Amino acid sequence: MRPSACLFFALAAATVACSRGKNARPEQRDTSKAASGLTSEQSGQVLARVGERVITVGDYVAAVQHMDQFDRMRYQAPERRQELLGEMIDVMLLADEAREKGYDKDPMTQQEIREILRDAMLKTAHDGVPGPSAIPDDEVHTYYDAHKADFRDPERRRLSAIVMTGEPPAAAVLEAAKKASPTEWGDLVRTKSSDTQAKVNAKSGPADLAGDLGFVSPPGDPRGVNARVPEEVRSAGFEIPNVGDVLPRLVKAKGRYYVVKLTSRTEAHERTFEEAERPVRVKLAQDKMRAKEEALVDELRRKYPVQIDEAALGEVRVDLPASDAGP
Repeated sequence: MRPSACLFFALAAATVACSRGKNARPEQRDTSKAASGLTSEQSGQVLARVGERVITVGDYVAAVQHMDQFDRMRYQAPERRQELLGEMIDVMLLADEAREKGYDKDPMTQQEIREILRDAMLKTAHDGVPGPSAIPDDEVHTYYDAHKADFRDPERRRLSAIVMTGEPPAAAVLEAAKKASPTEWGDLVRTKSSDTQAKVNAKSGPADLAGDLGFVSPPGDPRGVNARVPEEVRSAGFEIPNVGDVLPRLVKAKGRYYVVKLTSRTEAHERTFEEAERPVRVKLAQDKMRAKEEALVDELRRKYPVQIDEAALGEVRVDLPASDAGP
């Protein structure tokens, strides 16, 4: 995240605190929650005055603490620390002016503030959730043993194609493609394919990958879906016996004709526990975080009963620009 963005979120709370004590003397500000490594007195020390507002050392340190380690490194030099303080002052001035103009009452602004507060609440829900490396070994093994099918990677094939709109010219291209060298295949894609992007790529990319459609898995495997490859082409790709071969027939799909070539293949593989351990740990950690989030939301829904007017919701219409509307 860019430093300016970090500062915006970090200073949201600080700005509210300043607003609360707008007419108070600096020593009257609540400094009980001192920044890390500072005493309450140090944290409350006034670093800059902005009109009747103040920015304290604690505010400044909190802003730095919200950055990642790489952003913090930028502020080692005194002149860069001055730059950071200048950004904080600008944020305070702009936020105050926006509030004076009523921008904080805008529904979208209020929704964004709610989302920031939501993220803060969800972050607290993650307290105590173990990281991937802290997931117990037996839990990882149990999950792996129960989901071994998920770690069986099927054969994957990479396909290329020359896409044509008419059957007779496509048949002629097919005959040429059967005997084509990689360079000649690239020339056929560039000169004959109706796929504009493929024609452009064929001019600069490797000839043997001209017309590349990407990888697919066997038909019926949901993990092998490729939006660029119609199902008819996907199935036909698994009829080709050898890498580098062209399917000896045309494939008709979505009103077009495909000359299909197999450009590479990876064999089916079952991942061992050692290969799958890290992904399993990450998934289990994410599941635990999600469970804590859902528990928090369920608790709040019980505390604050939710009522939805389904009839009113059914009356809501979302208008789309004419260019985005479907048929």
